[in-house]
Amino acid sequence: MIQRLFIANRGEIALRIARTARRMGLKVLSAYSSVDGGLPHLRLCQGAVELPGDPSRVYLDIHAMIDAARYLKADAVHPGYGFLAENEEFAAAVESAGMAFVGPAPDQIVALGDKIQARQAAQRAGVPVLPGYDHTIPDAPAAQKIAANLGFPVLLKAAGGGGGRGMRVAENAAQLTEAFSRAQSEAQAAFNDPRIFMEKYIPHVRHVEIQVVGDGLGNAVSLGERECSVQRRHQKLIEESPACAVPDTVAKKMGELAARLAASVQYRGAGTMEFLVPFGTHEFYFIEMNTRLQVEHPVTELRTGFDLVEEQILIAGGLGFSERLRHIHTNPGAFQPRGHAIEARIIAEDSHAGFRPSCGKLELVMLPTGPGIRVDGWIETGLTVSPHYDSLLAKILAWGQTRVEALDRVNLALTETLIHPVHCTAGFLTEVLRDERFRKGDYDTGLVESMLKGRASILSHEAAVLVAAAHNSNAPILGEPGSQHKTRGLSSWQRAEQ
Repeated sequence: MIQRLFIANRGEIALRIARTARRMGLKVLSAYSSVDGGLPHLRLCQGAVELPGDPSRVYLDIHAMIDAARYLKADAVHPGYGFLAENEEFAAAVESAGMAFVGPAPDQIVALGDKIQARQAAQRAGVPVLPGYDHTIPDAPAAQKIAANLGFPVLLKAAGGGGGRGMRVAENAAQLTEAFSRAQSEAQAAFNDPRIFMEKYIPHVRHVEIQVVGDGLGNAVSLGERECSVQRRHQKLIEESPACAVPDTVAKKMGELAARLAASVQYRGAGTMEFLVPFGTHEFYFIEMNTRLQVEHPVTELRTGFDLVEEQILIAGGLGFSERLRHIHTNPGAFQPRGHAIEARIIAEDSHAGFRPSCGKLELVMLPTGPGIRVDGWIETGLTVSPHYDSLLAKILAWGQTRVEALDRVNLALTETLIHPVHCTAGFLTEVLRDERFRKGDYDTGLVESMLKGRASILSHEAAVLVAAAHNSNAPILGEPGSQHKTRGLSSWQRAEQ
């Protein structure tokens, strides 16, 4: 059994892991960069050390993390998500140092974290995949030949990593060469891995994922689906469960196949299988697996009552599934998720300025509470949002007996979320939640982009009207010196409410 857990991460996921570890009676240990000494998860630790060096790189330093864990006498390491969570070298180094890695085995990270190998594993397990090319594409001329055979449009994808990086759509041969170059460059920069492969691009799809847990011995359980179709540039903004427009029979089949795939490789720990569902159909296609805990895992926790971090720790410690999860594995009919859960990601970006990143010291933070509300975040008044790390500030979640109740609760919670002076996406997310297509469940992964195009059209029209009015009346134009309608200096929530 694990007794001393080292958290190789920061921010909201480090705090979330620390809370479960403390509840389980474990000693919580961690390391932090020179700019992270005030993070709240460190207050829950029994031991923590500062990592010397460039703050933007220290959390990626495998040797520094292993040395810190050894110094603190950890017997297990939890990588969280991001940074080293899907790095097989880190997992192997942890195990070579005599500590348990809270996650899949290194060879499983290679086999399933790599999108090309994951496609191949899925096909061996009988899981449908998108038409595509299951090998690394060496150069742009080769990509042209493959695309000609596959048929346009096509999607170029990085073989490694995740988070939507290294992905480019080519509608025709003229776009393909530049798309290949951009995808390859971005993959190299983000993952130090320039490998690119290709799939048929389906423009109107739902993005649905299945939460799985495997005991490492060939047993795996599906804990239901999450809808992740509200995205901007492949980055998820809102997630919910169940998927509102996917029939129960289809979701059940996806869950069965996801568990089969996980079991076929003796998967260990928590992971997520991602699928595309062509809009208006009952078809689905496996696209990749995330061999780690997902950012949106609390959505599943709210509906199922499971603590996925606890399951991870039990499995890594050699204890296998919890008693309840074991019961569900042997009695699938006993699994009855309840209600509806939804998550909205609060990101440090200014949606009124093209989603430009926002950083700085937090002078005021007020996060919501109330029945059915859960907040996973790291921000507090007085802390600083740094440009060195991911821009996720918090996740606002709501549970309700129905989708409407959950949506109303999370929408109200977002209006109660005050963050100043750093700009955040809370206001924009309320726009999404109020969108008629979203409320009806009649949307696909292009929803946000269509909303932004509509907003641009409205702003363009309003600007033309203002210019014409100013020309006719000599009235001040919005934002000019002397105008009574300037928005500069308004707080992020004030701007969102206007």
